[in-house]
Amino acid sequence: MSSLQPISTPKAPSAIGPYSQAIVTNGFVFASGQIPIVPETNKIVSDDVKEQTRQVLKNLSNVLEKADSSLSQVVKTTVFIKDMNDFGAINEVYAECFGDHKPARATVEVARLPKDVKVEIEGIAVVSKL
Repeated sequence: MSSLQPISTPKAPSAIGPYSQAIVTNGFVFASGQIPIVPETNKIVSDDVKEQTRQVLKNLSNVLEKADSSLSQVVKTTVFIKDMNDFGAINEVYAECFGDHKPARATVEVARLPKDVKVEIEGIAVVSKL
């Protein structure tokens, strides 16, 4: 049976429910959905969808770093967006953050996200150190 290692870092928003920021098991890290909260202030970064996306990916990156991984080791993301009309802007920032690395991805428009944000992203990545 494999072990499950919960991940927690102050460099990303604290879990606002009965879940972990991420779980490491079997050489992978499964990161919970990140929203655009600035951890130091516990406030939404701004109403701008590009700024929200940057903050979400920064939070995701910080969770992955704590788990000995990184955005360059992500194999799959799920992007939840409030308005499909924001897809282009979100995609632009996503491409900047991931560069040439192109993990598998699903993008889903949803009726509502926590704290009424515009974007939430979860990810699965390979762990560097086992």
